[in-house]
Amino acid sequence: MSPSNTIVTRKAVGRFTGLKAVFQREFKGYFSSPLGYIFVVIFLVGSGWLTLSRDHGRFLELREASLAPFFQYIPWLFVVLVPAVAMRLWSEERKSGTVELLFTLPVTLEGTYLGKFLAGWSFLGFSLLLTAPLVFQVARLGDPDWGVILAGYLASLLLAGCYLAIGMLFSAMTKNQVVAFVLAVSAIIVFLIVGLPQTIDQIGSVLGGYPAQVVSSLSIADHFATLTRGLIEAGSLAFFVIFTAGWLYCGMLVLERTKAS
Repeated sequence: MSPSNTIVTRKAVGRFTGLKAVFQREFKGYFSSPLGYIFVVIFLVGSGWLTLSRDHGRFLELREASLAPFFQYIPWLFVVLVPAVAMRLWSEERKSGTVELLFTLPVTLEGTYLGKFLAGWSFLGFSLLLTAPLVFQVARLGDPDWGVILAGYLASLLLAGCYLAIGMLFSAMTKNQVVAFVLAVSAIIVFLIVGLPQTIDQIGSVLGGYPAQVVSSLSIADHFATLTRGLIEAGSLAFFVIFTAGWLYCGMLVLERTKAS
């Protein structure tokens, strides 16, 4: 490796100084207080009830080797639970005044922000992993399409990261965790309903067909549904990656301004 490449690599690594330390601290924090366990219990009970209930998922009544009823409710269940995880990540730091102290430590803003994000995302991934008994039940019922199931879990993990990035932006904007939670839930719902046929029809009738298609392409629900059908399309994967990265970048800009002031 040439000296110039070595310098560039060191600079790139230096931008994320503190990421590992922040990740470890935040991830352990989810299990050092009752809140993390409460979240896991609520998620497992909520997803299990919606999937197995006779009035909703009807998983047992259908007796199909499929997790479609489970993935059907994940986007709406995460609407409440993921912002609840995200709301404290920066609002708590701002309220206690430790965000100013954090800026004086030998860590970068990028490293700290991504460390918190990866810790929250890993915690959400761990919660998804605990739904494995549903997978075992599907295997017991028949011969499921494992490609579709794996794609569904991948979609759920990407969805969790997307929601978390949105929640972190609003958490970085305010000291009030409740305000951060409400704003995050509202923003997520907007990006869910823009893909509904009623919404597209209304936009099309006012602005025309092309703007309606553009708005529809921003629908989180549509891209999630594509992946849960087992269609690993590059467009849907790119949407989640770019969408999440965009919200993370905006959150870092907010904190950069806070740091400068």
